[in-house]
Amino acid sequence: MQSFSNGNNSQPAARHSPLRSPRVWIGIPVSLFFLVLAFRGQHPDEIVDALSRVDWRTLPLALLLLYTGIAIRAYRWHVLLRPVCDIPTREVFPVMIVGYAANNVLPLRTGELVRAWVLEKRYGVRKTAALATIAVERLFDGVTMLLFVGGAATVVGLNAELQHVALVAAAVFAVAIAGLVVLLVGGTLRNRLLRLILIPLPDRLAARVERMAESFLAGLGVLTRRGDLVVVAITSVVAWGFEASMYWTVARAFGEPLVGAMTPAAALLTTAIANLATLVPSGPGYVGTFEAGVLLAVNGALGISRGLALSYAVLLHVLLWLPVTLWGAIEWWRIGIVGTRHVSLADAVDDELAPAPQAVSRAAQPGAGGSGGGG
Repeated sequence: MQSFSNGNNSQPAARHSPLRSPRVWIGIPVSLFFLVLAFRGQHPDEIVDALSRVDWRTLPLALLLLYTGIAIRAYRWHVLLRPVCDIPTREVFPVMIVGYAANNVLPLRTGELVRAWVLEKRYGVRKTAALATIAVERLFDGVTMLLFVGGAATVVGLNAELQHVALVAAAVFAVAIAGLVVLLVGGTLRNRLLRLILIPLPDRLAARVERMAESFLAGLGVLTRRGDLVVVAITSVVAWGFEASMYWTVARAFGEPLVGAMTPAAALLTTAIANLATLVPSGPGYVGTFEAGVLLAVNGALGISRGLALSYAVLLHVLLWLPVTLWGAIEWWRIGIVGTRHVSLADAVDDELAPAPQAVSRAAQPGAGGSGGGG
């Protein structure tokens, strides 16, 4: 595939391959573990039989609901990026799709790095600032999922496992929120911590780390704008509401007893638990963790048979994975043909994970801290 280029990159992109590193691929055994856990003792014929009775006519509506939610998330990202760079939603959308597709084919949510990489190459937004906006985005996603669980719990009984998932997720996001509060308002503490990190570093590297920290804080700028925060909160709930509607619609394709069990509250619960389960570091496309999350909600809380619940999870995952991945590949090619050199998706990730001696040396150059730099 063709790639993005800022006109200054003539050297080969792949100096070595961090994608072959165990630290990157460690998520694959996790996915295999959860797949075994989900499919243990399950006869394939039951899944095939359930899928053979699906009413496929309802699926186009499910996809429409899914992409409506993604479009709303693209607008939300536009709002999050505004303090850094005002990029129109129509231009943010393909970058988001590319990142989602990368998450589907690379482990450990590496697509977030790809999103930041593309944003820098096309719009000069520092990667650290872009990653800060993505961190805020994920924080609002997590809080929305917890709201869905809390709302659903008033109607659907939660078993011990679901309560445990919700408590762990709440603790994770509480720590994340506390960290952001310290970064934003704890000026003295934040500066002391940064100085402790910078003191042992060489001057050039310290200068780069300091600029990265400043860039990350700039990416958190939306948190100081109350009006934008309200918009981000509302769009988060609405966007995930559309995805929950997609889960509800896919359930209707299976007929009874899943239709009767998948009430709107149950759809909110299933959406939330499935997505909270993907917080566990895993292989490409959240394989295994997603199925385990859906099974936990549909089989554990709604009482649907394990085979039917797994069939539902498999079809959901295919609908969430395949169209987005194909669209992302098309967008990667479409917005990448302006480049002058060949860069694969793996090269983009390598640029993020590999050491960058050129970037360190640039830190000593005058004006290297501009918005087009490689934070």
